[in-house]
Amino acid sequence: MSVQQAGREQWGTRIGLVLAMAGNAVGLGNFLRFPVQAAQNGGGTFMIPYFISFILLGIPLMWIEWGVGRLGGRHGHSTVPGMFDVLTDRKKKWAKYFGILGVVMPLIVFIYYTYVASWMLGFSFFSLTGRYFGLGDDVAARAEGVRSFLVNYQNIHDSTGTGGFVPVLFFAATMIFLGWILARGIRGGIEKLALYGVPMLFLFAIVLLVRIMTLPEAAATPAEGLDFIWNPEWSSLGNARVWVAAAGQIFFTLSVGMGSIQTYASYLRRKDDVTLTGLSTAATNEFAEVVLGGTIAIPAAVVFFGVTGAMAIARNGSFDLGIVAMGTVIGEIAGSQLWGFLWFFLLFIAGITSCVALASPTMAFLQEEVGLTRKRAAQAVTALGIGLGMFHVVFYRWGVLDEWDYWAGTFGLVVFAAIEIFLFAWIFGIDRGWDELHQGADLRMPGFYKPVMKWVTPVFLAVLLVWWGWTEARPKLMMEGVPEENVPYLLVARLIMTLMLLVGVVFIRRSWQRRAAAAAAGKPGA
Repeated sequence: MSVQQAGREQWGTRIGLVLAMAGNAVGLGNFLRFPVQAAQNGGGTFMIPYFISFILLGIPLMWIEWGVGRLGGRHGHSTVPGMFDVLTDRKKKWAKYFGILGVVMPLIVFIYYTYVASWMLGFSFFSLTGRYFGLGDDVAARAEGVRSFLVNYQNIHDSTGTGGFVPVLFFAATMIFLGWILARGIRGGIEKLALYGVPMLFLFAIVLLVRIMTLPEAAATPAEGLDFIWNPEWSSLGNARVWVAAAGQIFFTLSVGMGSIQTYASYLRRKDDVTLTGLSTAATNEFAEVVLGGTIAIPAAVVFFGVTGAMAIARNGSFDLGIVAMGTVIGEIAGSQLWGFLWFFLLFIAGITSCVALASPTMAFLQEEVGLTRKRAAQAVTALGIGLGMFHVVFYRWGVLDEWDYWAGTFGLVVFAAIEIFLFAWIFGIDRGWDELHQGADLRMPGFYKPVMKWVTPVFLAVLLVWWGWTEARPKLMMEGVPEENVPYLLVARLIMTLMLLVGVVFIRRSWQRRAAAAAAGKPGA
């Protein structure tokens, strides 16, 4: 087995690592997706399966991915193909090819996620100019005005409002900024972004939380919004869709099943703790999501639209609570420009820190398996991001972003996690895995997590895959209910994703052939 490579990048400080990992997990899903999922699935009813999924899926997978990443880094691998090769002692030659999911999926999500993050940069600017405020005679009309403003912004084919070249400028600026951060390396770029960005994110969120909790009563009170979130409707717990939605949110919010956690963890030293740090990362994310994300958007919407109105807004789409409802609410209170800027710039920071993590597996792959310098890899990722991102900018109205989000950012996460936990618990072995996780551990994991990792989490994932596969993935694959005019664009979207996977497989094969040739020639480090 190879030893840790000389000159390999490492984290500068533990707090920098924790904040970077928190920045990876704390993203738009905490403040946009979580409130919508909770509102669509009964508020407090949703929270029960949510926390059960966190305990049985989220925490075990978080620990496993930290451990797999550190193990891979010790053998010179910062991406999942090499890590899967190590997990199987290089005897299962097929394992590394499944690992390409941990490179291509985060790249796919990075591309469209950056476009969405650029909307938040745009709305930060529009907040300062008051562009989307007062677009109607009453609250309901103004909400419809904000929704129309958002739709117009997303449609670059309509230049009557903020469409046309404006979204392209914000997207390009966001992507170039990300490329600059990535080129600066682990300590100089990613860690510094986390050290400044994540505390700023939490500060903005806490300030907004205080403001929302002190809103005067309109259609309801902030307390009624909290009541909606924390009081379950027990009879609804028998609805399987609520459980599936909760489990899906845990995957999305913790960024497990993606590949980015493993890459970040690969830069740890051999005896660096993964148990306490992994748990701290998960807890930080949950604080951001449940305490901040759930206590800002939902109570704010309930105050002005009531519980029924807030649920109706959530059903309209993933961005309606966080952008439409919050944009309307902010426009109703004194100092709208300031509060609007704080909210949308908070979302932009959350998006940016996650985008950096999503790009990291591809960065590491290009450096280790293709041989590019970090600067060249950053330039390649930026160029690829802008090129393929423009596909979403131009064809957003035909559903291509949602298509990528479902296969790479939702269903794909569960597929990848199922493969990973099978390799870790059954091929590598749960006993070896348990010992690996506890090397240098500051926290001894509760003993019941050992059978959970071997039996409960895999069964949970299997049930989730079967349910999702039959009820959602199958109809999605067959494009049931898809407007006919969208079909050609969705087929092209699928073709691009497939080609990305195939290109990744080719790179893996060539890289391992080079490794074998170098080993045969007796070259050091092979």
